[in-house]
Amino acid sequence: MIVWVLFLCAALSVVTTVAIVLSLVPPTIEFFGEVSIGEFLTGTKWSPLFANPRFGVLPLVAGTAVTTVCALAVCVPIGLGSAVYLSEYARPRTRRVLKPLLELLAGIPTVVYGYFALEVVSPIVQTIWPFGDPPGAFNALSAGIVMGVMIVPTVGSLSEDAMTAVPAGLREGAYALGSTRREVATRVVVPAALSGIAASFVLAISRAVGETMIVLIAAGGQPNLAINPGEAMQTMTAFIGAAGIGDQPTGSTGYKTIFAVGSLLFVATFVMNLLSIRIVRRFREVYE
Repeated sequence: MIVWVLFLCAALSVVTTVAIVLSLVPPTIEFFGEVSIGEFLTGTKWSPLFANPRFGVLPLVAGTAVTTVCALAVCVPIGLGSAVYLSEYARPRTRRVLKPLLELLAGIPTVVYGYFALEVVSPIVQTIWPFGDPPGAFNALSAGIVMGVMIVPTVGSLSEDAMTAVPAGLREGAYALGSTRREVATRVVVPAALSGIAASFVLAISRAVGETMIVLIAAGGQPNLAINPGEAMQTMTAFIGAAGIGDQPTGSTGYKTIFAVGSLLFVATFVMNLLSIRIVRRFREVYE
């Protein structure tokens, strides 16, 4: 009985994924029966809920990409640096204190991060903006920076766990050959834990792509096809959050756009998860 209960627990995630796909596919097929796939994937104007609707999703893809890049620029160096420190430099007592504090960032509600980006980070960005006119209060850079801070525990904790799992004999052998602590960390531990570190990066990308509240509050909600992070933008998740509040009649084309964008987001995260699996298998080190 216990084995069957455990099997059902493991199968629940598969059933949930199948249910999500089944809920997305029919409205998406109906949407593409009314709007061509070419217009959806290559169009540069997105205004599906207005009188003269346009269904080009590229502005949402661009907004998602810009905020994700900004988030990665923050979370990758800080997360990896904190992981290296906790694994190779921190004393056990310091590690016991700092790691829970680092992981505490993951427990803060994302809506709080959103207003923090709007009220604190955005004014700072406006003050130090070095290129021409400063951005407005709503901009992709502020949302991306705060989103990166939110994802730091994902990169830091998973990378630190991967480094800690590296056998102590590798470190001891490197020290016996006269390596410094920096050389052991960068040339022995990090390469040995590369599969786990790479998986944490891909998971961070998936987390950034799927974030909703921060970008909904702080990024501006304007579907602009641009790469300037100082502009207001709208991501795929922000559109779903804004359009899914019940204003669109069920069965309308505007309502079905939610499922079309959701399907595109699902496919993007699915591809990233497949990439993560391949990376882990490619760089995995097996120790006896």
